[in-house]
Amino acid sequence: MKKITIIGAGSVEFTRGIVADLCGYAELHGSLAFALHDIDPERLGYAQRAAAQIVERSNAGYRVEAHAERAPAFEGADYLINEIQVGGYPATLTDFEVPKKYGLRQTIGDTIGIGGIMRGLRTIPVMIEMADEMLRRCPGGLLLTYTNPMAMVPWGVWAGSELPADRVIGVCHSVRDTHGFLARTVGVPLERVEFRTAGLNHQCFVYVFRDRETGEDLYPRLRQIVEADPEGLGRRVRVELFRRFGYFPTESSEHSAEYVPWFLHLDDQVARYRIEVDEYLRRSEDNLAEWEEIKRALDAGEALPVEANDELASQFIRALETGAETELYGNVRNVDLIDGLPPDACVEVATIAGSKGVAPMRFGALPPQCLALNRTFVNVAELTVRAVVEGSRDLVHQAALVDPNTAATLRTTEIAQMVDDLIEAHGDLIPEPIRRG
Repeated sequence: MKKITIIGAGSVEFTRGIVADLCGYAELHGSLAFALHDIDPERLGYAQRAAAQIVERSNAGYRVEAHAERAPAFEGADYLINEIQVGGYPATLTDFEVPKKYGLRQTIGDTIGIGGIMRGLRTIPVMIEMADEMLRRCPGGLLLTYTNPMAMVPWGVWAGSELPADRVIGVCHSVRDTHGFLARTVGVPLERVEFRTAGLNHQCFVYVFRDRETGEDLYPRLRQIVEADPEGLGRRVRVELFRRFGYFPTESSEHSAEYVPWFLHLDDQVARYRIEVDEYLRRSEDNLAEWEEIKRALDAGEALPVEANDELASQFIRALETGAETELYGNVRNVDLIDGLPPDACVEVATIAGSKGVAPMRFGALPPQCLALNRTFVNVAELTVRAVVEGSRDLVHQAALVDPNTAATLRTTEIAQMVDDLIEAHGDLIPEPIRRG
């Protein structure tokens, strides 16, 4: 049996989706074993009950084990799926509430901006520990990681451990979901549309958007739809970026506002583009409510809904185990993939997964205006990774100083003080050399 370790399995809804996906692949039945790992024993117990229920109801014939310790969960793993959130909801709340005192607005705050920087400082050291554990326990395992900040986490693993870069792939829904949105918007079936998309996670752009059957470039049709709906589509940040830069970005409008300096600090722009400030806090509270409902249902002996999510991690495993070549987007090391970005950077490109493993597809040169936007993002990511690896508080300050939204909102002295306040507020979650300053 191939062993699949789910790290952060106490995120029960996520675990349930992965297990449901893999139980839905009849060709894999009887060939997999799940090892669930979480540092929260209560959440881990409920995750095991949920996973076992789904396996039993689907007659998949998979084993389900739970491990509070990392070592037995990692031992001999073929695939490791990561969904940890270091510090949980309290740390996320801190990431929002401290900057709010300085007048700095955020929407999602998990990938760029001061929230993304702080999450990177908390998460990268833990991921490096896990990479070292993989080298000891499962050196041939493949780490499929969902944890944000996506552009920083794999990069941090490559910079801080000896785990080979091809053993780490970041997986995210944003490219897939954007492709679906674009196909629906222009009224062409998704399977008929040819896409070519590349960049940094949450800041990729769609460079090819074409009807496979007719060869029609679908961008002119999209522009007509946008211009005909100025108070609908025209009031979305991602659509405004498309209008100004010529290619459609892959991230949602509220999140896209954090990657550029033109929106969040201006009241009229927040209103004009309907930007949902503090949106991630609301999502987190919804997740906590959903967790309580799952506990109640399991304690009452109720059957949980089994809904396949078609998660990218599940699709990678299916392609690799069956050998059926599949094009999937992944976040990988920039080894001759995108020109103009650092070779160590974590970039998002199409890959081919199948019997020969996972092969990232070279993209080449980006249009200069989109490369320029990616560079403003990669600066923040690189400085944050280096801050962790070098143990430098100065680099944390500098990452915040070059962050587009932060720099557009605050003075240099305010940024430095806010960073120091956040480091103090997070305490032991921040690496000790950075706390020492």
